[in-house]
Amino acid sequence: MRALPTTERGRRTRHRIVAAALDVVAENGALGASLDEVGARAPASRSQLYHYFEDKSDLLRAVAEATNDAVLDAQQDLFAGLDTWDGLLRWTDALVALQEERAGKGGCPIANLLGQLGERDDDVRAVLASGFDRWESCIGVGLAAMAESGELRPETDVAWLAASTLASLQGGLVLAQARRDPRALRRALDGALALIGSYRTHS
Repeated sequence: MRALPTTERGRRTRHRIVAAALDVVAENGALGASLDEVGARAPASRSQLYHYFEDKSDLLRAVAEATNDAVLDAQQDLFAGLDTWDGLLRWTDALVALQEERAGKGGCPIANLLGQLGERDDDVRAVLASGFDRWESCIGVGLAAMAESGELRPETDVAWLAASTLASLQGGLVLAQARRDPRALRRALDGALALIGSYRTHS
């Protein structure tokens, strides 16, 4: 991957290209996205594309990074509240509400991109895996704070609970997408909450 631009103008141009690529990938899929269409939407010339990115794979890695950031940044305020039971409820309710708004369409953008490229481009797979790692870590930080405050029992395996919660979330998103039914995510997250709740020191 090429080094990030050192000038503000260069950073703006690169950001514009990545934003255009995100739109093209969302509409046509990663494999159907063409550099010509990305350039037309940016707008950016072929020489500019190759100035900022080595090739299409390099651009898709940038798209993967931007996808991670978009998904996680949208949850930052909710992540900050995961140190209480009420905060956990707000987070899960917000995720379900988003799926209800979308009628179950869309799924998880990170998982969608992984499904398209994970077995074709190991670098992109690693970038997307880091997104899941960050997501799991944010959940774990909240649960660890709950354990430290005494809301969860001291012997709670926070890392295991965080991994299990993320797995429930991802499974629920897949089923909601497949069935066009947000209730699938609600049930999956209710299961995760029931598991976390079994470690609470009080109800």
